[in-house]
Amino acid sequence: MKPYQGVNLSTEEKVFNYRLSRARRIIENVFGILVSRFRVLEKPILTNLETVDVIICTCCALHNWLRKKSNSYITATCFDREDEQGNIQPGSWRSQIHALQSIGNQGSNHSAEIAREKREV
Repeated sequence: MKPYQGVNLSTEEKVFNYRLSRARRIIENVFGILVSRFRVLEKPILTNLETVDVIICTCCALHNWLRKKSNSYITATCFDREDEQGNIQPGSWRSQIHALQSIGNQGSNHSAEIAREKREV
């Protein structure tokens, strides 16, 4: 999905843009932390889709188990944070991983039209 463009946005559009931005930050944090912890996720997993599902689910299960069992596994500084002025402070996982930065556009621009239709609902 794409945010609304322009400077004369309605309150609803501004709220949508903020929530979309926040959701994107959360997703980036989750993927970044998983990739920094489980090196198998740093590169494309060259196997069948069923095995990829098992690998990813296993990484998620291990991550959740470690979060519950270890106070030092994930600290507050791991995640991106927003300060009082609204500036984003990068999480520590960003200094541990660079693999995701090389991923370029993975699809056509047709999805922008579909996203625009969904956003307007």
